[in-house]
Amino acid sequence: MSGALIGLSTTTIGIIGFLIVILGWILYGFANLISGRAEVGSEIELAPNRKECYDDETLEGPRLERVQLIGVLLLALIVIALPLYWIFEPDRQAGAQEGWDNRHASWGSQLFEPTAEGGFNCAGCHGGMAAVGGEAPFTVTNPVTQEVEAVNWKAPALNTVFYRFDEDEVRFILNYGRPFSPMSPWGLVGGGPMNAQQIDNLIAYMKSIQIPREDCGEGEDPLTCDLGHLPGDLQADIEAAALKAVDDGEAESYGEALFNLELGSGAYSCARCHTLGWSYDQPGVAGQGAYGWNLTGGSTNAHFASEADMVSFIKSGSENGKLYGLNGQGSGRMPGFGSLLTDAQIEAVVEYVRSL
Repeated sequence: MSGALIGLSTTTIGIIGFLIVILGWILYGFANLISGRAEVGSEIELAPNRKECYDDETLEGPRLERVQLIGVLLLALIVIALPLYWIFEPDRQAGAQEGWDNRHASWGSQLFEPTAEGGFNCAGCHGGMAAVGGEAPFTVTNPVTQEVEAVNWKAPALNTVFYRFDEDEVRFILNYGRPFSPMSPWGLVGGGPMNAQQIDNLIAYMKSIQIPREDCGEGEDPLTCDLGHLPGDLQADIEAAALKAVDDGEAESYGEALFNLELGSGAYSCARCHTLGWSYDQPGVAGQGAYGWNLTGGSTNAHFASEADMVSFIKSGSENGKLYGLNGQGSGRMPGFGSLLTDAQIEAVVEYVRSL
C-alpha cells in the first residue's frame, strides 16, 4: 500500500511539474508579445541585428559564467532526476495499477447493487453490499410428496469467497451458476446478461470486500494471498459456535458441529452441499448428498485410503479434471477449506465424516 501511495504522489508531482512548465511557457510568450509591441515603428533602432552587442570582456566574463552556471544546474538536475525516476517508477506503476483496480471495483459495485439502485441485485441475495450472507427466494420439489414448495435459500457470504475458491473458479460460478440452487448463470457464455468485462468487474469488487487474511507471506496481498487464514476474531467465532453446538446438544461431536456450522450463512459449512435441504432449513440425513456427493455408507473410506489423504483434499479442494484419492476425478466444484479452518478443525470434520 505504501508503494502505491508513493506512486500516486510521484504522479501528482509530475503533473504539477508539467503544469509549471506550461505556465512558464505561457508567461514567456506573453512577455515576448508585450516586448514585441514596443518595437513596432522602431525596427531600425530596436531590431536585434542593430542592437549593441556585448563586448568581449562581458561575453567572456559574466555572461559566459552565467551560461556555464545554468548548464551545471541543468546537468545536476538530470543527474538527480534520472535516478529518482528509476527508483520511483515501480511504485508509480503500482499506484497506477491500484487506481485501475479501484475503478474496476467501483464499476463492479454498481453491478452488485440492488435492482432499485440500478444493479443486478447480487446484494439482494448475498446480504447487502458487504455480502455477509443472506437469503434468496427459491422453489424446491419435496422428495416425498413431489409438491413444489417456496423456500428461503441461505445465500453464502461472499466476503470470504476467495478463501474457498480461486479467481478462475469464482469466474466459472458467475458465468455458469450453481445448478439446483438460486444461483443462476450471469455470464453471456452461460446464458446470463453480463459480458466478460462485467464479470471481471464483479470479481474486482468481491476482491475489494474480502476480509483481510492473517499469516500472509512477505509482499503478498492480504486479500487474496494463498497461505493466509481467517483473522483471529472470526476463527474464534467459528470455534465458539462449534463448541456451543456441542454444549447445547445440537451436535454429538466437535467435528459434527463444524460440519453443520451455520456461521456467516454457512460460508464454512460442509452440510450446505452434502446434506439435502440444509440450505433452506429442512435438513435430511446428514452427509447423504445433495450438490455434493453422498458421504455416508463408508464412501469416503473407499475414496480415501487414509485420513491424511482426505485432510489434504479438503484443505485444497478439487481441481477440474485432476485425480484425487482412489479413482476420484475433480470437477472443480469442491472448495478448499485450508484458509477457513485450522488443521485441527479439518481433522475433526474428517473423523466425523468417516464415521458416517
